[in-house]
Amino acid sequence: MMKKKEQGVWEMEEKILELASWIRNSKRTVLLTGAGMSTESGIPDFRSQTGLWAKYDPAYVSSTDALRDHYDLFRDFYTLRIDDVTNFIPHEGYHILTKMQSAGMITSIATQNVDGFHALSGSQDVLELHGSLRTVSCHDCGNNATHQDFTDKKTCQHCSGKLRPDIVLFGEMLPQDVWQKAMSHIEKSDLVIVIGTSLQVYPVNQLPSLTRGKTVLINREDANHTHLFDLTIHGSAREVLLKLSSVLFEESKA
Repeated sequence: MMKKKEQGVWEMEEKILELASWIRNSKRTVLLTGAGMSTESGIPDFRSQTGLWAKYDPAYVSSTDALRDHYDLFRDFYTLRIDDVTNFIPHEGYHILTKMQSAGMITSIATQNVDGFHALSGSQDVLELHGSLRTVSCHDCGNNATHQDFTDKKTCQHCSGKLRPDIVLFGEMLPQDVWQKAMSHIEKSDLVIVIGTSLQVYPVNQLPSLTRGKTVLINREDANHTHLFDLTIHGSAREVLLKLSSVLFEESKA
């Protein structure tokens, strides 16, 4: 009789084979990635109860209210986040996605993450739905500044305004050009693969439902509306992508 662990491995392998088949038969495959990709590179999960979010009220410290009324707290918190993205590097899963994109298996990548790891690993035209910690600008006049200016507690050289990382804060709209592109790509897709997100954040959690094609979820845990996906693979993003890569690229050599 097959042990439970062995059965789980077999089921994952079967699902990965099915996903590989869908990817080969898809003309337009769009990826949507979330925090589960970043945490496997060492970036803290700010929404977990044991992560850095636990020390702060996430709805406040990452809001326009904190930027306006408690700027020291805001700046200290985002200094820690900037340190994280500069001290860690993308894991193998990111490079696999870049390889898949180069091979024409992925049409576009949209991400909720703000660490810039997709671009750092070589992926092209990444749609950063929540902005990026990689750049800093003035909140008041929009002029560019440096990370060093921000972490050294300087003000804007042009207007003496408050500096901030170029991410979407609570209380702000998503960048509309990026949002419209993501919606358009997904609406035209044959396959949408969601990796490493529990789909808790609105409005990004609405994106997978826009496709008329197949939908896949790769995540350690069940996400909101998991039952709406055509295929769900429970596991770490890195582990699943490594297995998927071995199937896709070994078969392509044959």
